[in-house]
Amino acid sequence: MKEIFSPIKKVGKISMKPNAPTAPGWLTGKMLVAMPAMADPRFARTVVYVCSHSPSGAMGLVVNRLFGEADFPMLLEQLNVKASPDTPEIPVQFGGPVEMGRGFVLHSNDYIGKETTRIDDSVSVTATVEIIEDIARGKGPARALMVLGYAGWGEGQLEEELKNNSWLTTDVDEDILFDSNLDSKWDRAMAQMGISPGMLSSMQGTA
Repeated sequence: MKEIFSPIKKVGKISMKPNAPTAPGWLTGKMLVAMPAMADPRFARTVVYVCSHSPSGAMGLVVNRLFGEADFPMLLEQLNVKASPDTPEIPVQFGGPVEMGRGFVLHSNDYIGKETTRIDDSVSVTATVEIIEDIARGKGPARALMVLGYAGWGEGQLEEELKNNSWLTTDVDEDILFDSNLDSKWDRAMAQMGISPGMLSSMQGTA
């Protein structure tokens, strides 16, 4: 599995450039919150952090769903990385249905490696074995999510889903983003927007 953590600068056609400015209207650094009527069961009640959004498409990571029975010690074993007494307990999460063998660490900006892509002032993403080794030694970022797979949209696809009321959009709350209580994230993201799921059936447009 080592190759899944090879340095990443592109995911499909979607470029992830460190410190790239976000154009008005693009959702890089925002959260997508699935509407209750989300038709795709893979994204039902999901919260997605948008890592990149541009005219060519979008890429994001689901942040509130576990990846089956996988756990961090199992991942370390497959990568031949030794755990230490300082190795934190980190769940392995489902990042999306695309390339589910590819790993990403979404994390706070106190850790910046050679291949780290800085999304905004508080959140970065790194996809190398080195960050896994540092986390195992207790030298990784203060806050991190370990995910496998990602969500990807082609040109205009996410915009169309927004028009069809598949998603709400909201600013990132780091306490929601990095919290280990995955089951509560969707409800908390809704509450952050002041929305009760029961009122959404009559809503038009997106937040």
